[in-house]
Order: sequence, then structure tokens, then C-alpha cells
Amino acid sequence: MPPRRKPYYITDRKVIVDYSSVFCDTTAGLLNSELFAEVVRRFVRRVVRRQDTVYELLTHGFPGDNQKQMTVGLVNIFRLLATHSAREISGMAPEYQRMLHDQVRFIELKDLLYNFWLKLERIAYMEVPKRDTEINDDLHYAQFVKANEDLKNVILQTQRRISDNLEGNLRSFRQMPAFANLSMLVRKIDWDCPNKLSFLRQIPFVRNTLIFPPLILYPASNTRKGSFEPISKVTPSMMDINPAEWFCFPAKVGDLLAFVYFHRDFSSLALSLANLFEMAGKNDLKKKRPDMIILFGVDPKALPGSTGYHYMKDEDVYMGLVAHKEEMEYFGYFKKITLTLHNLEMMKRGHLPVHGAMVSMELKDGGTANVAIIGDSGAGKSETLEALRTLADEHIRDMKIIFDDMGSLRIAKDGAVLGFGTETGAFVRLDDLTPGYAYEQIERSVFMNPHMKNARLVLPVSKYKHITKGYPVDFLMYANNYENVEKGGKALDFFDDMNKALAVFSDGARQAKGTTDETGLVHTYFANPFGAIQEKEKHAKIATKTFKALFSNGVKVGQIRTRLGVPGYEQEGPKAASLELFEVIRARK
Repeated sequence: MPPRRKPYYITDRKVIVDYSSVFCDTTAGLLNSELFAEVVRRFVRRVVRRQDTVYELLTHGFPGDNQKQMTVGLVNIFRLLATHSAREISGMAPEYQRMLHDQVRFIELKDLLYNFWLKLERIAYMEVPKRDTEINDDLHYAQFVKANEDLKNVILQTQRRISDNLEGNLRSFRQMPAFANLSMLVRKIDWDCPNKLSFLRQIPFVRNTLIFPPLILYPASNTRKGSFEPISKVTPSMMDINPAEWFCFPAKVGDLLAFVYFHRDFSSLALSLANLFEMAGKNDLKKKRPDMIILFGVDPKALPGSTGYHYMKDEDVYMGLVAHKEEMEYFGYFKKITLTLHNLEMMKRGHLPVHGAMVSMELKDGGTANVAIIGDSGAGKSETLEALRTLADEHIRDMKIIFDDMGSLRIAKDGAVLGFGTETGAFVRLDDLTPGYAYEQIERSVFMNPHMKNARLVLPVSKYKHITKGYPVDFLMYANNYENVEKGGKALDFFDDMNKALAVFSDGARQAKGTTDETGLVHTYFANPFGAIQEKEKHAKIATKTFKALFSNGVKVGQIRTRLGVPGYEQEGPKAASLELFEVIRARK
């Protein structure tokens, strides 16, 4: 018998709710729910622990510092406030008179409780019953959206009724997402599951998501450490999970299929993948076997480190594993374990994975150019291309992003080198974007720790048809972020010797920007710690073959000095480099 999911799961930072188990369509239903009582209980515990400004009010209204009595009393008061004024309640229930007598402080308590709820990461899901799996997906989606709207409206209506009975008629209203700020419709899928992984059959797949941007998340970690290393085998203890606590996000990583299984504690980050990867459709999943399977949130004691991967040869699938640790609560781990496995699969197929960004530009004067810039995290590749788009906007008719972080170069039958992408979105640093850019994209973005160094946002930037089409490479540049440009000097230079080019790309020099735990000038083989280092010998052979094809086809291969790692040039460096690149592109026509 499959394990049963709890109607809700709540911690000090997040709450995950099953629509069907806790759904209520009235104020009375909401205030009588177990979830409301649990939220009040946790709020009271926090007030007592921190001795917040309303602590004295609670101890005055409920002498004895009994948290259970405080919780029950507050729940009852709010139930009464839904239909009666504070004065009426004092007459009906004298035991609450002391709490309601200080109206100003009780209003403050009410607002603190509401804000306590709003500051939780609020995630909701609706699971399609097994008997309904053949019913049209559109019908389930419509019910899913309506349920979220209905619950949001019930909470708003309840909060406003209580406020009216305490303060009088409200004059200003805020239509905030008072219920969930992330939601998912889930269902079980009949996929080609290896017997060794049969326990995964019980875990439902995310089929639709609702995100209410601008969504601001505060994950426990803000940088990624180290790389993902191979492990000799996947043991039973690594796969010892409770399916009732897990979900699966099916992602199309370029033309590969990834099943990203995640523990519920990482739900908000996992659902943010909807802004980064194309979600796989029903036809992509049924009776299919993925190219990679990721388990995010496994028992830390089962892994030799915090992360790892293994190629399951008999099943012909890569398995990625990430431990259930607070320090792994960073979106970069979701993104990079997936892309590491993508890169390993690309090399298995004889293609060259590249860590960088690529765009296809069509100029208004008729010229075209497909530009790829290679570089590790913080090298300035994405920032330079964004500056190019902004500064040369009057000259560009169209600009398609092929990849913004990871892609692959493949040699076509005619010998041309084509660029393919992996992501339809981008995970970018706020500090390195043009001022105001994040706000231009605010209605589509997920912000992560915007108050901290290495603040990030995840936003859609491209279409799946563009990243999987395959565009011939015209320019391949290495992003040099550490060298300054002398007065009158150039930010760009091109190689006339393939071996010199390979030496610069292979050296992978970069000034660390605080996106990982690295500091100073660092060197990463081919600027790609995500598979290239782990399979260096295989990668080197493919790189040599690919660079021969690039030079044979007359592709301009060089380096671009973005100066993103040079103090004082974080904004100006990419701008200057992009202008110089643009002039070279125009001259090429």
C-alpha cells in the first residue's frame, strides 16, 4: 500500500499544503482548521521565545505563561472576531476582556500573526487521483487554478472581516497572494522505470506550476561549494527514501530528459526550476526512460560527501545525488548537478559541453552573427551579452539566447560547428546586471536572498525551440575577467593558432567573484567544473576535434576582456567589451 501524505507539513520557514485535504471555502472553515491552529501555536511559541512587543499582552490576557492556553484562547478570539466586534466579544466572553481591552496592541498582534503567515514559504499541491489520470489535463489545471484563487480569497476575506471588527471599515486593500506563493499540480506517471529504482514509481510528477512573482525566497545558503564528483556505486541506503515526502520535477535539459526528484524541504527551490528549464510534457514522459535521475535530499550519512553522481551502466542512466543538508539549500545545486549530468551525457555522445553563453543576432542592416562566450561563474559572459543587447539595441533587429550558462558544441555532417542550449531561463547575479534590469523583469522573476552578497534571480530568457535548433557558431570567445585594458588597448583579440586558443580555454583563468567558495585568481579546466574536469581525458579529445572544426570553418576564436573581476569595472567592463564586439560583428558583414 503506497504511503499516505500528511494534509500539511510545516516548519519554522515553510508550509506545504495539500489542497484536497485542507480545502475550505468559508471563513468558519478556515478558522476551525487544524492548520490555522498550528500556525497560531507556532506564532505564540515565537512570541514567547523572542518576547516580542506583544508578549506582555499575551501574558496579561493569559496569566501563567501557558502556551497551550494562549494558543486556544487566540484561536477562539479570532473565530469570534469573524462575526462580532471586540466590544461584543468582551460582553459575551469575559475571559477574553483583558486581551481585547488594549485594542491598539491587539491590532498589532493580529498584524504580526498575519505577517508571520505571509513570511513563510507557502507551497500548495493538488494530486490528481489515480482514477482520474486519463481525464483531460486542462480540466485538472482549471480546478487547480480555481482552488488556489478560492483559498487566497477566503484568507483575504477573513483577514478583512477581523480587521473591520477591530478597527472599523478598511479603505485600502492589497490583493496579495495570501495563500500559496508556489503551487503544483502533481500526478503519478507510468514511465519506463528500472526494477532497481521501483520505489520511484510511487512519487508523483509535477505537471503544472503556479508562481506568483515577484517571488522572493530566502534559502539557507547563498553560495555553492566544490564540484560534483563520481561515486563508485549507488547503495541501497542512498535510495532509502520515504516516497510520501518526495515529488519529481521532469525537466527537458536541452534535448535530454531529467527526472529531478526532491524532498519536500527543498520544494520552493525545485519549483523555481520552472523558470529555468522547459517542463516535460505528458508525451515526453509516458513509457520513457530519462537520461538522468537526480535525488535531491538523501540521507547525508549515506553519501561519502554532500553530492555525487554515478553512471548506472545496466540502466544507461546517470544518477545524481545531493544530501539533505541546510547548506545544500541553494538553487545553484539544483541547477549545476543537472547540468553536470547533461555534460557527461554530451561527452558520452561525442559532443563538447561548454560553460558559457551564446546568442544569435540579426542586425537591422541585414547582418547576422552567432556569438558564444565561454567562462566560469562570474567571468562576465552573460553580463557582456546583456550589455550588448542594451547598448546596441538600436542596431539589432532580433537577439535570441541559445544558452545562458551551459550548452554544447556539436559537429554537423557538413563539418559546421553548431551550438545547442540547455535552459530556457537564467540564474543571474543581481549585482552584475545593468541597474534597473531586475525591475524590468520583476513580473517574471524569482528573487533569492536579494539582501545578501551574491543575490540572484531566476527568470525566463528564451524559448525551447531556439535552444534545441542548433545555430552555427561564428564567434567563440573566452571571457577574461581579470586583465585590465590599457588606455587605447583592445578588449578583444583573436587567435590565428589553434593550439594557443586551446591553451587559453583549457587554462580557464578567472578572478573569483564570490559566487562559489573560491577566492582570488583561480584556474578551472576549460572553465567547466561540471563534467569536463571529471572526464578530462575524454573532454580533451573532443575539444581538440571541435577546435579543428572551428578553425577549418573560419570561425573567429579569441578572448574578450570583460574586466568583471577588476575593481571599479563591474558595470563599465562588460559595456566596453560589448561595444567592441559589436563593432567587429558589424565589420564582418
